[in-house]
Amino acid sequence: MHLRPRTTRALALAALAVAAPLTVGGTLPAAAATVRQATAQTAQTAPAAAVTADTAAPEIPDSPAGRQLRWFLDATTRAPLPADELGQHVNADFLKEVTVDGLNRFLKGWAGIRLDELTRTDPDFLVGTVTIGGRKSDIRLTVDAAGKIDGLLVTPSVPPAPTGWAQLDARLRKVAPRTGFLAAEIDRQGRCETVHGVGADTARPLGSIFKLYVLGAVADRIHAGELSWETKLTVTPEVKIPDADGLGARPDNSTVTVREAAKLMISISDNTAADLLLKTAGRKAVEKKVRQWSGHAERNLPFLTARELFLLKGVDYPRHARAYLARGTQGRRAYLRDVVAGLPLSKIKVWERPREIDTLEWFGSPRDVCRAYAGLLKQNDDRLDEVLSANDAGLGLDPAAWPTVWYKGGSESGVLDMAFLGRTAEGKTYVVTTLASDTRAPLDEGAVAPEIISLSRGGFGLVK
Repeated sequence: MHLRPRTTRALALAALAVAAPLTVGGTLPAAAATVRQATAQTAQTAPAAAVTADTAAPEIPDSPAGRQLRWFLDATTRAPLPADELGQHVNADFLKEVTVDGLNRFLKGWAGIRLDELTRTDPDFLVGTVTIGGRKSDIRLTVDAAGKIDGLLVTPSVPPAPTGWAQLDARLRKVAPRTGFLAAEIDRQGRCETVHGVGADTARPLGSIFKLYVLGAVADRIHAGELSWETKLTVTPEVKIPDADGLGARPDNSTVTVREAAKLMISISDNTAADLLLKTAGRKAVEKKVRQWSGHAERNLPFLTARELFLLKGVDYPRHARAYLARGTQGRRAYLRDVVAGLPLSKIKVWERPREIDTLEWFGSPRDVCRAYAGLLKQNDDRLDEVLSANDAGLGLDPAAWPTVWYKGGSESGVLDMAFLGRTAEGKTYVVTTLASDTRAPLDEGAVAPEIISLSRGGFGLVK
């Protein structure tokens, strides 16, 4: 089975937080801010770390990547910048994906950033640490053959990885009140063979990990010849969730290819892209994938769109949520069709604390997530590999040892999940998934996300 080596590219917008590709209860118009927006706001309001006279700034090499790093650090002090200047420094495809407005928000969010150290200085790839608001973060910047930025990731610094399963378990218990973990090998028959698990078969809220099922249904239609990756789709008002970036920021009735929508759905967790692809594949087709891959399919029927979940939780809560939950599956389908479809997004009100995360969400166990990855892997489709490897959330495995890494995460208030697939240079495939939740209070994503990444790194280190 052929899988292309993973790209080092990471979306700048996703880089606003380790959890950026995890948005679920977030991408709402004038409602709950997206994870990446909220993080940017935090960065803007945090006191900038002062550069003292005796602080020696690290030397930045005079290389293509070094010159762009100098520009980036300066740009954070001048944003917003005109599109022509951004175009001089940022790869055109990259800029199209993150948009001029999105990149400017990203730059403004990191005003006050200070470069502390450079740990890798290849001509086209720099790795180092920065400080903003008194917090350390890791930075990775890559440039293309023309010397323009095609990858930029700034994430909270990750603690050292655990060196044994007992240590991993002890740290896992501190991540959140409820956690599930699975490190498993996908064998040649596509089975998930447990290497180590904690509550691996217990269903928990998945957040945006639900998008793996949508991707699977789309891949099935492509395999059947009913779609292609280049099929053009229309972003109609019925599926559009207004947002600051992604398809939600594009004009009504604009078009996008299946391939681009899939990349946005996975790499920046674009909810409009997810709903557009779900509509294209069909709800029943997505539910078929859930039945194939999940041991908890009944908890996901009917399979909600992101828009429906936002409306149920955000409009006149708890009236619609309770009315929906009081019905059986067919009654719920009717309620979505007859009531929820008519609710305006403008009526959604912000919710800051966990809301119905055990009853109104998408659900699955760590093993279910592994099965979903195994199902996608079985497609043996280079385009799927391209989509799923677009962003590794800062996991940072050695590309020589792990040439292929896939990632999808999910979050809403009280939920933070991360699921990775890694394939070794020798051809063995492993999945490491952590699901964390708290029904009582929001999780501190700035602390929890780096810890989950550390545990995931440790998991990959321990399975080999």
